[in-house]
Amino acid sequence: MQSIYNPKEIEKKVQDYWFGNKSYEVVPNKNIEKFYCLSMFPYPSGNLHMGHVRNYTISDVLARYHRMLGKNVLHPIGWDAFGLPAENAAIDNNLSPNDWTISNIKNMREQLKSLGFSYDWSREISTCSEDYYKWEQWFFIQLFKKKLVYKKESLVNWDPVDKTVLANEQVIDGKGWRSGALVEKKKISQWFLKITEYSEELLQELKEIEEFWPDNVVTMQKNWIGKSNGAELYFDTTIDQNISIGVFTTRPDTIFGVTYIALAADHSIIENCNSSIKKFSEGILNSKDTRKTENKEINGIFTGLFAIHPITKKKLPIWIANYVLTGYGTGAIMGVPAHDTRDYDFAKKFNLEIIKVIDGGQKDNEVYTGNGKLINSKDFNNINSELASKSIIKYLEELNIGKAVSNYKLRDWGISRQRYWGCPIPIIYREDGEVMPVEQDELPIKLPQDVDFSKSGNPLDNHPTWKYTKCAKTGLNAVRETDTLDTFFESSWYQARFCSPNDTDNMIGEDANYWLPVDMYIGGIEHAVLHLLYARFFHKLLRDQKLLKTNEPFKKLITQGMVLKDGSKMSKSKGNTIDPKKLIDKYGADTVRLFVIFAAPVENSLEWSDHGVEGSYKFLNKLWNTGFVLNENKITPNEISTIDEKKLKIFVNKAIIKTNDDYCNRVSLNTVASTCMEILNNIQKCILSNNVSYATLFDSYVTLLKILNPITPHICKEISDSLNINDINNWPKIDEKYLTEDTMLLVIQVNGKVRKKVEIDANLNQNAIEEIIFTYDEVRKYTIDKNIKKIIYIKGKLVNIVVS
Repeated sequence: MQSIYNPKEIEKKVQDYWFGNKSYEVVPNKNIEKFYCLSMFPYPSGNLHMGHVRNYTISDVLARYHRMLGKNVLHPIGWDAFGLPAENAAIDNNLSPNDWTISNIKNMREQLKSLGFSYDWSREISTCSEDYYKWEQWFFIQLFKKKLVYKKESLVNWDPVDKTVLANEQVIDGKGWRSGALVEKKKISQWFLKITEYSEELLQELKEIEEFWPDNVVTMQKNWIGKSNGAELYFDTTIDQNISIGVFTTRPDTIFGVTYIALAADHSIIENCNSSIKKFSEGILNSKDTRKTENKEINGIFTGLFAIHPITKKKLPIWIANYVLTGYGTGAIMGVPAHDTRDYDFAKKFNLEIIKVIDGGQKDNEVYTGNGKLINSKDFNNINSELASKSIIKYLEELNIGKAVSNYKLRDWGISRQRYWGCPIPIIYREDGEVMPVEQDELPIKLPQDVDFSKSGNPLDNHPTWKYTKCAKTGLNAVRETDTLDTFFESSWYQARFCSPNDTDNMIGEDANYWLPVDMYIGGIEHAVLHLLYARFFHKLLRDQKLLKTNEPFKKLITQGMVLKDGSKMSKSKGNTIDPKKLIDKYGADTVRLFVIFAAPVENSLEWSDHGVEGSYKFLNKLWNTGFVLNENKITPNEISTIDEKKLKIFVNKAIIKTNDDYCNRVSLNTVASTCMEILNNIQKCILSNNVSYATLFDSYVTLLKILNPITPHICKEISDSLNINDINNWPKIDEKYLTEDTMLLVIQVNGKVRKKVEIDANLNQNAIEEIIFTYDEVRKYTIDKNIKKIIYIKGKLVNIVVS
């Protein structure tokens, strides 16, 4: 074993061994417990950033730990390779998006390997590969046949910079999530997936995983699905006897308090309005995110139209109101100013009638949103709200003017994108008007390479030949669909494809039912709705296609915090990024891995610290130097059992239990690192004291290497090879003889001031301890001839003598 720690030399040697021996390639084995560990796969932007390093280090540490327990561990990696950045880079640099992407993947692959991540590289996938998106197209066709995918004209979020549609989840504070441009509203024809048919299932099956997912993520999922129970009722209009307005309400008990109808700015009734009303509505739609109503100044306009109350037959003015959510429910609400704060504010602003119909003891001019007895409600007076709601719903159903319903905020998922670099949608439009999928033997529908980015708009739509084809069945002329799929389509099922990535006959092979669900999924909190909801939905679609057997894709979820510098998120625009490659070149991968694990709990943000990196490097040097000392065996043998020797054994055995819990149950990886630092300090103190046998020091050091191995695998393997430790990849065993201590360190205080610290028998009771402490001169000095008021004993730790 060389005397100087040389991470560059060591890490290359160890990595060559892993890759050469295919150390982390796995196959299903029903005789061994499986563990599927997965990080959200990266977009190949060209270079890793510290956020990548933290995410993938966490997953690698957990994968390595579970291998040490003897589990069959699947730990794959791939590339979320379609998307706008590649296309934009192609436009800016006159490059092929494919060449740009492949080059970036090659670069980032080498960077991942340099960090020693224990991936099964034989399973590497890229979503822009024809082998991958062929199956995506095949699945789209199956969904089309089941009528779970459809095309319609709809009002969409349009990013004027990226020139594409954005899902609601991709609009952040009214701006495109990638471009930052103000999003516009426009009507176009696009493809949708019927995620709404799974609304209730997506909500109910959260129960299977909510114990293992962060509470805030579960809450965000529930809120986005947004289930409400209530009634849907219908208001005829004065426009036309065949035109009515459907309204959803969670408070049917307030129906007699309705004084106006408020519509969302995209409601179909607006087509019957004049140009000024339409212009006002367009202004609402082009404002910030129309799914949000909080902190929004209420505004509206009277349409000049009226609705008819379904029970009282009273004429109610119809208004456009900016607080009515677009795309939610029916896009219309019944205004009940006396019992809804927003309705009240709206009515006061526009001088609309206010009718109190629930008596909750409120003042006449006070909004009351709770339950109570009905008033001013005809035959339903004096009935409490809950019973009245049921009775009113029954009455509406009898009159065929309403019904009980559950409503959801969740809308169908718009999956069309008007860009080139994505998966082509396998649909053709025949000259006879038929819209149909291509034949399976035509898959994959490949992207053309000879595209022109100089023209505005979608390069596929502008392509002179690619979009023109013939129907394989009839020979009729046809044109291809030129929209491509939203990239979230690709990232919603990759976890299943990793189970059998080289299967050329099936989208998902039988191995998926061995590996899935993913046991540990790691990624940023920013994907709590955007990605996780879609992945859960896709898993259920695949299950219903008989490709999977489980209900959920991910069992346990970890949302790691961001990497910050000077309190801000690292970004190129702020000029505060750290290049992982430079750190690896200077300190080695193990130092970088140790720092990102030790610096903060996994769920917290990590504040970058150059001092912290230096500290991690110094610790690994201490670890190496201690191994060198033990390897040279220059310690004077001491075969006499001492208190210090037993203490070291007890400390190390307790550390095995603690770190096992930290790795497995608490996923508190930073405390694993800190415990390893304590073990090394104790070993070094014992070496200096020369009061512990070589055998005990060596065994303790081997245990330290094993506990640390998942975090810093290169140095641990090199040292273990030098010391002829053959089982470094096995979790250390506990020696139960050394889990309890014969002695304890007792702190003795007089009036709260420490007067003595002493080692005493751990089995003594309080009375015996009180007899002993008064024999010490340091205690007697402060208690003799004093009135002892009381003695406070904290078991195993402290005695405080209170005197006056």
